[in-house]
Amino acid sequence: MSNQNFQMLKELPILLDESQCVLHKHELLICGGKFERACYSYHTIKNEYKFICNYPSNVELWGHCVVTLVNNNKNNKDSNQITLLSFGGSKYMQRHTLVMKYISVWNNLSNKLKNCNEWTHFTDNHNHPIIIGKDNDDCVGVRAVIGGTNNHLLFITHRSKKISVFDLNTLKFIKHDTLPTNDHIWYHCFVSTSENGQGQGMMKTNQQNNKMLLFCAKTGLSIEYDEDNNNFKFHQLSVCKDIAPFKYYAMCVSMMSSCSLVDGMVLLVLMLCVAILSEENDRIHIIGGQNDTETTLTHMRTNVNKFNYVKNNKQSKDKIKLIIEYWIRNLKIKLGWIDDFDTIITKYR
Repeated sequence: MSNQNFQMLKELPILLDESQCVLHKHELLICGGKFERACYSYHTIKNEYKFICNYPSNVELWGHCVVTLVNNNKNNKDSNQITLLSFGGSKYMQRHTLVMKYISVWNNLSNKLKNCNEWTHFTDNHNHPIIIGKDNDDCVGVRAVIGGTNNHLLFITHRSKKISVFDLNTLKFIKHDTLPTNDHIWYHCFVSTSENGQGQGMMKTNQQNNKMLLFCAKTGLSIEYDEDNNNFKFHQLSVCKDIAPFKYYAMCVSMMSSCSLVDGMVLLVLMLCVAILSEENDRIHIIGGQNDTETTLTHMRTNVNKFNYVKNNKQSKDKIKLIIEYWIRNLKIKLGWIDDFDTIITKYR
């Protein structure tokens, strides 16, 4: 395999890994990274970056999560404003739950409006700050999606092997359940399987049964939440043995009815990056991450239609297996890093 299907874009303005990224029309909003508070907008047509803001100085980011809150007002479908929710932390790091009312930095309107393009406390009707997560919850590497009949439910999965439902209207948790897995669940793939679903994003559905997928290491789960009865159903999914050693996933969901192996994979070592689909669902952007030695300025994209989907082509499957084995050899030092090391560093850094 070669890298011919991947186009290198303008380098990031900062070294970045473990970032969070959300889509807003022709913009990719890059919201901080590991110990990095700066937020930028990348314009997919201009191939340029613009600074948005910094997280507050008392916020330390490590494995945080950012989602887009959904406005159900159909008249605001083409609005230039969206609201972002960011949360994370652990008992060893200060927790944060912040919101940003974002208006594109690529027009002059954002300079004229107050209280936009900055992170502020997530508050209740009495202006009291709300923190998502319990004192003992470890939200490093947490992932979440928004769903519910009115897009008012935040589904949260994190390292304690828990899945929780937070009601964004009442600002209270309404459900906690245990994921049927023996793996630590963090930096994982957690996406909705509803129309136009996007990892760490919106379900955009009014169905009372919310459906999600979760992958992490050897764990593969299909998750269904019944809103009327407030309960979960879990179904085990098989995980390809060749990717089972990996626990950090980047996954994009487009309009598809099945998953299959793909040819044309990139032959390089890159971990702790973020991947996101373009507005037209025709391109995948891969942002930041680490190679085998250091954090990178990498930003590249690939066209979805350049991937040749493979089902029973043994030759192509053998090529994919060869690439995976190459990754494992180059990441063998990182694969030997156990989860407890991260906890120790978080506690004593």
